[in-house]
Amino acid sequence: MKLASATREPMLATLVLVLAHGGLRWSEAIGLRVQDVNMLRRRLHANRAAVEVEGVIEVGPPKSWEKRTVPFPGFLVEPLESLTANKAPSDLVFANDAGGYLRRAKTDEAAGSWFARAVTATGIERIAPHDLRHTAASLAIASGAHVKAVQRMLGHKSAAMTLDTYADLFDDDVDDVATRLNERAVAADVGKTWAGAVS
Repeated sequence: MKLASATREPMLATLVLVLAHGGLRWSEAIGLRVQDVNMLRRRLHANRAAVEVEGVIEVGPPKSWEKRTVPFPGFLVEPLESLTANKAPSDLVFANDAGGYLRRAKTDEAAGSWFARAVTATGIERIAPHDLRHTAASLAIASGAHVKAVQRMLGHKSAAMTLDTYADLFDDDVDDVATRLNERAVAADVGKTWAGAVS
């Protein structure tokens, strides 16, 4: 992903990739601790949210239905291992230089934040870190994920909420169903069965 490369800093690049492939909210991602990363099963445990309120980071649990386990792709194992190596289980995965919580990246060009600079460098339209959550949903749907899997990944209260938000992305599924039905019918030689029944 160009945006991750454009950050020019391994930790921030990994954060962008986690947001764009895991569907975590910014507050959930920066709240991740080493103990929340299961390398063996390739899972992230979204157990808390570190929300910035009037300049102060307030840490608490996500809403009951948002507390979840999120899978991450294999290509993130190495960068996550690098970030968690030699850290204590309670240490933050994505931390500032003092080991504390990262502040939400400002998105306007004038702010000059690392995120705004990366967006400008890639030439993509102006986006916010939260938009990477939608990227994750889009990538999951495009890869054939079931709506219930996307719901669990995003921490939506219901599959209906997921469908309401991403219904247009699931539209392609109708064509995909027809293609798969055709492939199955061809494999089973349904055409000859039908012709035999008609004759």
